[in-house]
Amino acid sequence: MKRTFIAGTVLAAGLLTCQIASAADVKMYDTTSAINNLSTVLVDGGKARDLTVGIGSAAYRRPGDPANMFYTVSDRGPNFVCGDVETVLGVSADAICQGRKVRIYPTPDYSPSIYTVFLNDDGSFDIKDVITLKDTNGVPLTGLTNKLSLASTETPVDLNGHELEKSVSSIDAEGIIRLADGTYWIGEENAPSILHVGADGTVLERIVPAGSEKDFEGAAYKVSGGLPAILVTRQNNRGIESMAVSPDESKLYFMMQNPLANPDADAFKAAKNTRIFVFDRVNRKLTGEYVYQLDDPQSFRNDPSKKQSAPRISEMMALGDDRLLVLERTDATTKLHEISLAGATNILATRWDDMATRPSLEQENDLSKPDIIATAKTLRFDSADYPMAPTKIEGLAIMGDGKLAMINDNDFGITGEITRVMVVDGLVQADKY
Repeated sequence: MKRTFIAGTVLAAGLLTCQIASAADVKMYDTTSAINNLSTVLVDGGKARDLTVGIGSAAYRRPGDPANMFYTVSDRGPNFVCGDVETVLGVSADAICQGRKVRIYPTPDYSPSIYTVFLNDDGSFDIKDVITLKDTNGVPLTGLTNKLSLASTETPVDLNGHELEKSVSSIDAEGIIRLADGTYWIGEENAPSILHVGADGTVLERIVPAGSEKDFEGAAYKVSGGLPAILVTRQNNRGIESMAVSPDESKLYFMMQNPLANPDADAFKAAKNTRIFVFDRVNRKLTGEYVYQLDDPQSFRNDPSKKQSAPRISEMMALGDDRLLVLERTDATTKLHEISLAGATNILATRWDDMATRPSLEQENDLSKPDIIATAKTLRFDSADYPMAPTKIEGLAIMGDGKLAMINDNDFGITGEITRVMVVDGLVQADKY
């Protein structure tokens, strides 16, 4: 089989509860930027699939940046599971997977990158200034899975079904913010981890769960174990997908995409409690850990489900100090909840971070029993009210005029989805700073 590549809870006073914007308050943007074209892949006996760059895994705009621009980041690159082989490539799953549980990477050399997006008055957007993420030797990083021994991992294969070598330094970039000094902080899904990245895309430091540092020996960048050890129990593909920063840039916020598989996958499937963290950027240590409870999966109106694991957190944005906008979604429905950490219980370094605790936090959906107060939630947006909204929204940015931009992750076009930006007025109000 051959492969072809063609170039290419206290909330701020005065805020309104969730309301539907009028059509005049919503604007959609598409792109024809050449940077958006990635490659065409083809296997013997199958169909050609044109891939685009999935730039929308996260978004961020700093106050003071040009009013019509924001930064985005791509994740690990095109990938899909065996159940999608026939849809994507037009051949049977057995032709590539051969009965194995693997994940297919049609462009395994792709490097996660940072992009700059500019919105135009005519309803288009341009993609510019691509910054490839790389190690300290200048070698571009791939998105292949890490060589993990404590956390679970996946087996990557190419289009021929040949197993690809795992990497100690690869990353699955998902959340992004940019600081005044030009550096970035990125949420990473695989390890899971958070990364400090230079203005040129060089990874300066990767902070992983304590005790897992040996899994990254040989990476050509600094690795430290500053996250709770319990995070190695994250479910596959459900690590850290968010990153936010306080107005004074002293604190970073990030959240696990889903509850941990703690003590096992059955707990993950039934759990509502996921974890928000606060990182003191100056002293380089965690100072807070809070509980966020995911919504009832039946409440996601475009695709209601009986599976509590269906909702997940794909983005977070700071509206003020300890005041956050959280993107909670399923495959076809996106909700935005405003939350405040004020009044919520800080569980950092308590028994809830101990893997031996039973029942675990993930087994305690009724938080009155362990006497934990979760973050209060106020719904600000539900995509079920907006038929034009793209699915799988994963990036948020407040534009210079105060409107909220949302960008979707199109999964590199593996099923034909395109990247779109939706801008809505009147949803949220960020603090002035």
